[in-house]
Amino acid sequence: MIVTLTLNPSLDRTIEVDVLTRGAVIRARSARLDPGGKGVNVSRALLANGADSTAVLAVGGADGEQLRRLLRTEGLPVRAVPVAGRTRSNVTVVEPDGVVTKLNEPGGPLSAAELDEVTGAVEAAAAGGAGWVVGCGSLPPGVPLDAYAALCRRFAADGVRVAVDTSGPALRAAVAAGPDLVKPNLEELAEAVGGEVGTVADAVEAAGELRARGARGVLVSLGAEGAVLVDDDGVVSGDAPVARPRSTVGAGDALLAGFLAAGARGERALAEALAWGAAAVRLPASRMPGERDIRRDIVRIHPRPDLARPLLA
Repeated sequence: MIVTLTLNPSLDRTIEVDVLTRGAVIRARSARLDPGGKGVNVSRALLANGADSTAVLAVGGADGEQLRRLLRTEGLPVRAVPVAGRTRSNVTVVEPDGVVTKLNEPGGPLSAAELDEVTGAVEAAAAGGAGWVVGCGSLPPGVPLDAYAALCRRFAADGVRVAVDTSGPALRAAVAAGPDLVKPNLEELAEAVGGEVGTVADAVEAAGELRARGARGVLVSLGAEGAVLVDDDGVVSGDAPVARPRSTVGAGDALLAGFLAAGARGERALAEALAWGAAAVRLPASRMPGERDIRRDIVRIHPRPDLARPLLA
């Protein structure tokens, strides 16, 4: 069972338009409302593919209650901790060529007492026999930058593996606490090491630096260019081309879910991750792919990556 933690969840409203023009009145082609937040999406993707997952999240206000209702409708096991702050709403505008414009609210603050309640909910959920605890997303105001690092230290003693998908100082703090897996994208990886990542070799070197600092495995999502995995088994990369992308929202979350569901190690897990991520890109809004959406035949694994290849993601 995989327990996910989302401290800063959201309601995600996705609007499809013919073209986004600044300062214009634009008629939407369609609109959709989905539960949002990285950890929420990881759990949704696991649920859609028959994997056991529980989502722990902080919710507040009317939007928080609506988020909880949407998750109940999907049938996702949830431990929702009520907080005083308001759950944020995000707006994504998608154009026909797949270009995505996102407007993300910062989210309401979380007090120390509320953070303790959320942590207790994660511990209770994991007590049912969790194999992984996954901390995902940005930290709301008031939450210490080492919140995910504390998660790593808390569960290491119990033999529960921890994965972290975040950015900036929170990612750097988590890496130092020895997580079993981190999943930065290209921009987050470059920020974490304080340098440019322009080629596959740069990505491998930067991932190696995160491993030297404490992370056991590093799964780098590269957008349309696939992903690179660096762990105890070495380096492997792969991609899964999508001819007609619909929306990239949540694709990285689906990729992480696929990786965890397939054992979180080696070529097989990377291939499954790429298949799930590509499936999410072919779907509208932030829908998570189910088995019927996933095409494993388009995945290409490169046991010996072309290290000189430029990265444009």
